Amino acid sequence: MSARWIAICLLCALWASPAAARIERFAVVIGHNRGAPDEAELQYAETDAARVHDVLLQIGDVSPLNAVLLRGRDAGFVRSAVLSINERIRQLSAAADTQVVLIVYFSGHADAQALHLGGSELPLQELRQLATGSAADFRLVIVDACRSGALTRVKGGRRLPPFALPAAAEPVLPSDGIAFLTASASAEDAQESDELQSSFFTHALVTGLLGAADADRDGNVVLDEAYRYAYGATLRATSRTWAGTQHPTFQYDLRGRGELTLTRPAAHAVERATISFPPGLGFVLLRDSSAGRVALELEPSAQTRSLSLEPGRYFVRARSAELMYEGMLDAKSGVARGIELERMERIDYVRLVRKGGRASQLAHGPLIGASLRTALPNAERACLGPTLGYSVDVSHFGARAKLGTCWSALDNAVVQTRVAAYDVELQLYHAWELGRVSLEVGLGLGVSLFQQRFETRGSAPARLSAVPFIAPGLGAQVNVSSGYYLDLHLGAETHFLRLQDRNARSGLDAAFAVRTSVGVGKYF
Repeated sequence: MSARWIAICLLCALWASPAAARIERFAVVIGHNRGAPDEAELQYAETDAARVHDVLLQIGDVSPLNAVLLRGRDAGFVRSAVLSINERIRQLSAAADTQVVLIVYFSGHADAQALHLGGSELPLQELRQLATGSAADFRLVIVDACRSGALTRVKGGRRLPPFALPAAAEPVLPSDGIAFLTASASAEDAQESDELQSSFFTHALVTGLLGAADADRDGNVVLDEAYRYAYGATLRATSRTWAGTQHPTFQYDLRGRGELTLTRPAAHAVERATISFPPGLGFVLLRDSSAGRVALELEPSAQTRSLSLEPGRYFVRARSAELMYEGMLDAKSGVARGIELERMERIDYVRLVRKGGRASQLAHGPLIGASLRTALPNAERACLGPTLGYSVDVSHFGARAKLGTCWSALDNAVVQTRVAAYDVELQLYHAWELGRVSLEVGLGLGVSLFQQRFETRGSAPARLSAVPFIAPGLGAQVNVSSGYYLDLHLGAETHFLRLQDRNARSGLDAAFAVRTSVGVGKYF
């Protein structure tokens, strides 16, 4: 066959091949902080809805014309919005070359019968009918709802029968696709976090959609990948809350079709910033500054370490088992870059307790060193010896218990005196952080036990005396690594001594000394 006929056959084959179907995506995103009158108001349901809406528009191929964001709207308004979207979908579905995806997301209060929308209710049965009755080729319903509480706020208000979604076994069209994704199992609470400024589930879901859930690293996040990531991250985060572990659920039917792609981070790399994160560390990114809203949280165990971010400025905090890194990141459109730890400030966890960056708000550990004290009366020479202490830090304040001993002497033509001092001291201090250095101002209260032995021509019994003292002081700690630090301290001690004059009369007198110490410590 000639080359001419081969070319004609190829053109005919291409002409006869049907054009690839166009996919049109629609989204109705609903958030409501208020539920029924007796339910505590949520803080982040409407914010979560805005985050999901933004992600779907930016990397989920949902056109702004096809997306509806409803915040603080009642049930009637929500119903009308879904019906309006369904009417548009019905008109599009008549086109043979168009496939339609409908995503409905809700964050707020609910019970076993209905979604609670500021005093109004949308029955779950009606929500199911609005989704299953849509002419869309695939419908996805995501519900982040339950009860409400305190630090990790439980979403909802009253103890009612378990929240339930329609069973996957209910009949759907043979070529249909439908999925229900919920934030928790039927008998569990869905929780939100003040630290994340989001619900645990939606925060994990959004992070997954940004690329963390892309297990096969093909640049796309499909429904199953998003669910698996959100499930694992939610389970791990809520296992540490007072309300208990939360298990997201997934019911779906994908008959006649493959996996549904929810976001395409790689395809939108030109408009977005692509950031790669080093392995083995957990990351939290906040918009603009350390006081900004949480943009994402990436767990140390996350396998995919390249995420899509909205361009802008971010405060980055990275955590390992021993230390933390902090720094700023400029994320620019169309630029792929990695997090450079060497350009960030490195902070051992010992210092985080004073910066408010450690969850336990407590650091403690031993200190060992040596001290030198200037001479006191009846002890001609300076007193040198070892010290041992233990420190406890909470926020910018701390306490340190110290034990020490030192030896000195007084020699003249008549008598030789050997002096041993045993000190017990409690120091209270305020600390300021200056990078790798901490500065302290404090006050010490203690008792010195002096033991004096005499060598003379006659008989002189040993003498034992307890002497209280106060010691204002200054200190500095230099962070070394892995919780170890160097400690420097300067104190002005006032000892209250009972002395005898030449006429054998005794009285209380104040004796002053300066003590310097240096040591090595370890915080846990």
